[in-house]
Amino acid sequence: MFFRTLSGRFLLLTIIFVMLAEVLIFVPSVARFREEYLLTRLERAQIASLALLASDGAISDKLAEELLVNAGVYNVVLRRDALRELVLSSPVPGPISATYDMRNPSPFELMRDGMQALFDGEARVIRVFGDPVREAGLLIEVTMDSVPMRQELIEYALRILLMSLALSLAMAALLFLAVQRLIVTPMRRVVVSMAEYGKAPEDARRIIAPTANVTELREAEEVLAQMQTDLTHALRQKERLAQLGGAVARISHDLRNILSTATLVADRIESSSDPAVTRAAPKLVGALSRAVNLCESTLAFGKAEEPPPKLTKVALRPLIQEVVDSERLSAKEDSPVEFLIDVPAALTLRADSEQLFRVLSNLARNARQAIEATGASGSVELSAHEQGASCIIRVIDTGPGLPPRARENLFAAFQGGARKGGVGLGLVIASELVRGHGGTLELIRSDDEGTEFRLSLPQGS
Repeated sequence: MFFRTLSGRFLLLTIIFVMLAEVLIFVPSVARFREEYLLTRLERAQIASLALLASDGAISDKLAEELLVNAGVYNVVLRRDALRELVLSSPVPGPISATYDMRNPSPFELMRDGMQALFDGEARVIRVFGDPVREAGLLIEVTMDSVPMRQELIEYALRILLMSLALSLAMAALLFLAVQRLIVTPMRRVVVSMAEYGKAPEDARRIIAPTANVTELREAEEVLAQMQTDLTHALRQKERLAQLGGAVARISHDLRNILSTATLVADRIESSSDPAVTRAAPKLVGALSRAVNLCESTLAFGKAEEPPPKLTKVALRPLIQEVVDSERLSAKEDSPVEFLIDVPAALTLRADSEQLFRVLSNLARNARQAIEATGASGSVELSAHEQGASCIIRVIDTGPGLPPRARENLFAAFQGGARKGGVGLGLVIASELVRGHGGTLELIRSDDEGTEFRLSLPQGS
C-alpha cells in the first residue's frame, strides 16, 4: 500500500536507479580490481626474481619458496636481453588453463575477464604476462592459482554491493524527505483545502491561500484559489437568483389570478353600448392578455422541470402535418399565411414526439405571427431531409426578419422577444429541448427576405 503513494514510488524508483547506476559502475570496478591484483602479483614476482639474481642464486630452497609464496605465484620467468630465464619455480598443481597478457589489454577484455574470474568457481592455474617495472627486463611471466584472486574479487564485490545498497538507501531516504516536504505536504494541503471547501463552498474563509514555494504548486494553488473564488461568487449569485426567482414565481402566480379576473371583467366591458368604452375595451383586453401570457411564460420557465426525452420511433411527416394543422386553426380566418410541407413520407427518427411537436410548433407560430403582423401575404415552409446520421429540419418563412436586438439575444431568457408582447422564452425552451435530444437549433439567416431556422437531430436507429 505504501508503494502506491507518491512518496513510496519515489523511494522505490530512487533505489532502483541508484542500484542501476552502481551496476554500471560495478563491472568496470571489478575489472579494475582484477587488473591491479594481477599487476601486483607481477610486481612482487619481479622483486622476488631480482632478489634471487642479486644473490647470484645463492639462496636456499626454503627462501626461494618463501619468495614465491609472498609473491603468490608458482614460478617466475624473466626475459632479459632476449633470453628467457626461469628464475623461480615450484611444483605446479595442474595444467595451465588460461593465459592473460597484461601489457596492453582493452577495456572490453578487462571487463570480460573480470566477470569470468568472479563467477568461475573452479580452481584453475593461469599464466600472466606483463611488462617489468622500471624497465628491469623485456617481459615477466608468472604462473598462479586463480582461487585467491577470486576470493578477493568476491570480497571486493560484496563491499561494492553493500556500499551501493547503503548509498541507494541513503539517497532514497533523502529524496523521500525532500518529496514529502516539497511536494507531498503541499499537495495534501491542497487536497485538505478542497475537501474543506467542498463542505461549505459559500464560505469565503475556506478559499485556499497560496503559500507553496515550488513554482508549479504555487501556480496550481493560485488557479485553485481563483476557481474557488469564482465558484463562491457564482453560488452566492445563484442563491440570490433562486430567491428572486421564487419571489417572481409567487408574484406571477398571484398576478395571473388577478389578471384573469380582470380579463373576465374586460370581456363584459366589451358588450357596453358606450362608444368610448367599446373602442377602449379591445386595447384593455389585449394588454391583459399580454400580461397573463407573461406570467404564464415566467412560471413555465421558472419551474425548469423539463423531463428527459422519451425516445421513440417518430414518423416526421405526420408530426409536421399536425403542427401545420394546429397553426391553421390558431390563425385568423383571413390569415395571409400559407404553410408548405416538404418532408419525405418515409423519413423517421428517434425523438420525443411531444417535445419535438412543441419545438416545431413554437418556430411555426413565431413565423406565422411575424407574417401576420405585416399584413402582407407570406409562406412558412417546413422541410426535412437526411444528412449522414442526422435529420435536418428547416423552418423558413418569408416574413420581415428578426430585429437586431432579437438576433443578438435569440436564446437568452427574457431578452430575445421578437414580437410585441413576447417575453423571449419560446426559443430558449425550444433550444433546451433540442439539446436534450443531442441536437442543435440555430438561426441560419434573418433579413428582409425572411428567416430560416435549422434543427439538426441524431436520427438514431
